[in-house]
Amino acid sequence: MSDADKELIKKLKKKLKVQEQKNAEIRDHMAAERTIFANERTLMAYLRTAMTISVGGFVAIKLSDDLYLEIIGVILIPIGIILGVYSFVRYRHKQRIIENHHQGYCPTSHEHERAHSEMLEPGENGKQTSA
Repeated sequence: MSDADKELIKKLKKKLKVQEQKNAEIRDHMAAERTIFANERTLMAYLRTAMTISVGGFVAIKLSDDLYLEIIGVILIPIGIILGVYSFVRYRHKQRIIENHHQGYCPTSHEHERAHSEMLEPGENGKQTSA
């Protein structure tokens, strides 16, 4: 294998390493976005359940002539309201955790990665170069 081929392979390996770093950063960013969307979907599920419980209680009160169904309706309405409030509190708490984790995450820049790899590779005379 000629020196030109070896140099070409070395350059391709460097490009591949940089591309893998870019892919890792994109993958991490997409994971954070998926987490945010999952939290929002959970909020929507809680709210949908809370509304269903409250509407069920309202229907039990309005369409019933029986006392026990009216009592069940009176119990279901506050349960639905409490669940709705709980869902907002839970969503906000989880959102803060996600934001704090996202702010604490600092991906390695490509320039920093390249500078580090060049410093650690052997120089022309077989010794490591220093910055």
